[in-house]
Amino acid sequence: MTEVQRCPWPGDDPLYVAYHDEEWGVPVHDDRHLFEMLILEGAQAGLSWITVLRKRDAYRAAFDGFDAVKIARYSEARVEKLMLNPGIVRNRLKIAGTVKNGRACLAVQKEFGSFDSYLWRFVDGAPKVNRPRSMADLRPTTAESDAMSKDMKKRDFTFVGSTICYAFMQAIGMVDDHMAGCFRARPGR
Repeated sequence: MTEVQRCPWPGDDPLYVAYHDEEWGVPVHDDRHLFEMLILEGAQAGLSWITVLRKRDAYRAAFDGFDAVKIARYSEARVEKLMLNPGIVRNRLKIAGTVKNGRACLAVQKEFGSFDSYLWRFVDGAPKVNRPRSMADLRPTTAESDAMSKDMKKRDFTFVGSTICYAFMQAIGMVDDHMAGCFRARPGR
């Protein structure tokens, strides 16, 4: 039996492997899921992605299933309550940033019709496909993530530096960085 070849970064952690195999690099066009991934990528700043993946269900429960309308209405009292939730990253700036991003997301939806329409314009509506040969070939930022970061900051989003934006773009399939040899790097993907 031949072992499945995949990118090396998920290691053998079952949660990480499932994320790599089923989600990472798959184009997403659902506004709620896009908002979820933006918030989780921001929560990951300074931490490992597996830490946030392990907290994902707790985040969904704590933040009303990533409903931007509800999150945009959170009060300071709600932020204080979230600071007591051990299931999420209890960082006041990140929690308050989630509320701020909910408001910014609603403004973008109003202007562009959807969060999806706004985001995907940074790659002209189609995934950018790269086939790095090693982990050293993966770049932390690109011209597209720089442009996204700059525009999102202008629109009052937070935790949207270029590195976070690039990781977000990878997560939602705007960029497909599955490595050459990975079973997910099939032709036509």
